Amino acid sequence: MLLKCDWLLLIFLTKLSLLIRIHSTPLRRDNNYPPKELITGAKPLHEKCVKETGVTEEAIKEFSDGEVHEDEALKCYMNCFFHELGAVDDKGDVHLETLNLIMPGSFVDAILKPAQHCIHPEGDTLCHKAWWFHQCWKKADPEHYFLL
Repeated sequence: MLLKCDWLLLIFLTKLSLLIRIHSTPLRRDNNYPPKELITGAKPLHEKCVKETGVTEEAIKEFSDGEVHEDEALKCYMNCFFHELGAVDDKGDVHLETLNLIMPGSFVDAILKPAQHCIHPEGDTLCHKAWWFHQCWKKADPEHYFLL
């Protein structure tokens, strides 16, 4: 029978192993990834949402390739981007089928499948829900996750 302190230690070690896995997983960044057609196609949405929210390129890059962090402008950038794509509803729930139509076929399995358990995000605002989805997605597959 496990004692309370044993359970706490078990929970701590589990969380620590997840953090180590997230931080030790190398990012996939090469000539083919992220797909150039996605980067090119997303550029107008990116520029519109950067202008609308005031997020910095550094905040986007840090979240994409570095640490998950909380930044209100970044959260609203994520929300703006998803709304511009038509990938979320008025409650902030993510519609992966919309993203499936936008993304190249081989890319769908690599990126969107790990995000399936994140489609009902938590948060008080649409910006917070968008951020919650992205951090969940990144934790589910840190190797392939990226933010445009």
